[in-house]
Amino acid sequence: MLFADDVVLLGESREELNGRLETWRQALEAYGFRLSRSKTEYMERNFSKRRSGSTLELKVGDHIIPQVTQFKCFGSIVQNDGEIEADVNHHIQSGLLKWRIASGVLCDKKVPFKLKGKFYRTTVRLTMLYGTKCWAVKSQHESKVSVAEMRMLCWMSGKTRHDKIRNDTIREREREREREREREREREWGYHL
Repeated sequence: MLFADDVVLLGESREELNGRLETWRQALEAYGFRLSRSKTEYMERNFSKRRSGSTLELKVGDHIIPQVTQFKCFGSIVQNDGEIEADVNHHIQSGLLKWRIASGVLCDKKVPFKLKGKFYRTTVRLTMLYGTKCWAVKSQHESKVSVAEMRMLCWMSGKTRHDKIRNDTIREREREREREREREREREWGYHL
């Protein structure tokens, strides 16, 4: 192993964390590894809502570690206020990025909508929703994801606001297609028995 990534150290106080960080640094250097001073950062999460009286700075050797309000850890964005707003935005952006990569196929009128829907469900939607099962979701987060998904469905069907088609109509068409696919799978499964 040449490097380790996304290591999280936890402590009740900055003093305790400084001790753990120094122990970690010494253990790495004993085996010829190095703790990256430029990439190391810390975030303080005050669960008791009281101000920390400590003015001690976290250090790796002589290098002072910068404090951040959010960081990416194991694929999720963690914020010091305990919210998931940045993580929701990150997942939506990931879905939109996958959409842009495949927009040549998904926006092509010659491609059947059934194929577009299958591709959308297996790549774009899964990318957007990956890792979201452990979220404590608020209605505003559900709304953001729903708006992004609706925007992509409209683009996929070739509809714009100028067409004056309600979102419910487009969603109902997609739901009907999904129900049709389920009935088709059930029929196929029945033939196998």
